[in-house]
Amino acid sequence: MTTPRYIITTARGLLCVGGEDRVGFLQGLLSNDVARVTAERSLYATLLTPQGKFLHDLFIAESDGSLLIDCESARLADLQKRLSMYRLRAKVTIGAPESVLAVALAFGEGIAARFGLPEEPGVTRRLGGGVAFVDPRLPRLGVRAILPTEEAASTLDDLGLTPGTHEAYDMMRVRAGVPDGSRDMPVDGAILLENGIDALNGVDWRKGCYMGQELTARTHYRGLIKRRLMPVSVEGPAPQPGTDVHLGDKPVGTMRSVVSGDGAASGLALIRLDAVDQAKESGAVLTAGDAILTPCKPDWANY
Repeated sequence: MTTPRYIITTARGLLCVGGEDRVGFLQGLLSNDVARVTAERSLYATLLTPQGKFLHDLFIAESDGSLLIDCESARLADLQKRLSMYRLRAKVTIGAPESVLAVALAFGEGIAARFGLPEEPGVTRRLGGGVAFVDPRLPRLGVRAILPTEEAASTLDDLGLTPGTHEAYDMMRVRAGVPDGSRDMPVDGAILLENGIDALNGVDWRKGCYMGQELTARTHYRGLIKRRLMPVSVEGPAPQPGTDVHLGDKPVGTMRSVVSGDGAASGLALIRLDAVDQAKESGAVLTAGDAILTPCKPDWANY
């Protein structure tokens, strides 16, 4: 396990959804039950196309009567535009938070306790002028904090944390088998269940309708998933994201995130499950470029 560290990341941006209809508005669009978001509970959710394909994944936290949405900063304008398209007559506001806020990611051994939080997905508390919550996907991914930008570093330093690196966080995430938004899930192409979003607490099967629900539910109840995103160890030169994965001369998957560190490389790859089984049974190897891949099923996965 790593020592407690943090990064303040510019890869994440923030939207604020306010107004009296804020919960009902997002409830009809997102894959999780937005009504469960409180000052003590934050959620992970996705926005899909009407055909059930991935558009955005995001985190939702409550703050001063509004909902803060933690999303990819490079695609924040696209998310705001898409949400605004569906606003119609709903009494909601969608825009930047009133305060200048930053997203911090804290990780390492005993990190939740540093924030006075139990290791439970999504459990939330106020912190300074913002909020902190255990990652709703997997507690082992640490704590996410939304803090006033000018005070973020000092607030985290006061908890006994030290600055870390994006590479260290990314290696932890990849080895845990967790996708990172559009880096690992092609926009308007990826299906949630192929990427484990349901097992990562991003889908509520009991809530009412939301955009893209029909395909998501059908793939769930009919068991139609033939490919899965999974962590792979890499022996040889690290392949670039997008490199085809082969079993012999047959393409059976695609590389997504690849991270190098500590003299080794790890990655995520979307691979056909029958190819993984065949490789195990026959002793054949999966390759990506000149590298040999060894896939590993995450312990949280539901396949």
